[in-house]
Amino acid sequence: MKKIFQFSLIAGLVMTPFFANAHVKWFTNVTPQKETIENILSPLFMGLALTAAIVLAMLTLIIPRTAQWGKVKKLDDWLSGFRKYSRHILKYGTAAALIIQATNGTLFAPEFHLTNTIAMILTWIAIGFLLIPHHISTKAGAVILFGLFVYVTLQNGIFHMLDYGYYVAIIGVLLVGSTKLEQVGFPFLYLGTGLSLCWVAVEKWVYPSMSLDIVANHGVPTFGFAPAAFVVMAAFIEFVVGYLLVVGILNRVVGFVVTVIFITTTMLFGMTEVIGHFMIHIVLIIFIIEGVSFYNPPIKLHKTKADQFVFVFLNFIFVLATFILVYYRFA
Repeated sequence: MKKIFQFSLIAGLVMTPFFANAHVKWFTNVTPQKETIENILSPLFMGLALTAAIVLAMLTLIIPRTAQWGKVKKLDDWLSGFRKYSRHILKYGTAAALIIQATNGTLFAPEFHLTNTIAMILTWIAIGFLLIPHHISTKAGAVILFGLFVYVTLQNGIFHMLDYGYYVAIIGVLLVGSTKLEQVGFPFLYLGTGLSLCWVAVEKWVYPSMSLDIVANHGVPTFGFAPAAFVVMAAFIEFVVGYLLVVGILNRVVGFVVTVIFITTTMLFGMTEVIGHFMIHIVLIIFIIEGVSFYNPPIKLHKTKADQFVFVFLNFIFVLATFILVYYRFA
């Protein structure tokens, strides 16, 4: 029964709408129209929120048991053997992502075009530093990258750049390498990436017209659901994935499933998808390798299963409500 439940969960995630993790700004020219809060908090939304909270809370009871399965242990041991390469994967993966972006005239995302000559030169200097196998060079590249992120933020606004907050986390990991703070790097990466995914998901609820335009014009399969309902469900999947990363549940499985989803989106959206999400692929590979070996997730603050169940249920509702209210007010 437990195996069937987990298989169903994973299958459901894999069959999630292809654009669940896509940045809708990249693929539509529709003028954003903010939905009313009454329409956002529809019966479908409320029902899905309650269902998601219950399922996530149940995972606190199920996942520890599945971790004891022989095959799961063998897989964990095998993946753990690659942990020594994690920081190298992040460093050179970041350099590769920047190369892909710069050669296509963009920085951080397809919507941010490199029109400033100085910014372009600094981007290539940062790439050069990241390609040098020395921690001092890595820190120099990270400092330049942070300056470029601040530059893009000043041009586009902080709430827009929260979509790409995982870059701040990546820069943080690169900066603390080979220092006393090295151990806090990857937990910060988990947190930053999870919060970014949650933030991007809310966009689909607050500005559904953009997502609906993508569904209509890009041939996105809705699996029999009405497009409006489909968009709501797709956003919930993305929000749940981000939340799972933050609270420390099912990280390796989430990393694998989301990577599969990102790969499938490339078939729909092509090179734009590659440019925008290559860095996310690198981060998810690290999640698959690392698991939660270094991370003391918030759920561990509660010792009993009952406390963990209640914490995840209530915390999910609280986080969901907070993100919607903040996004609706400021974005």
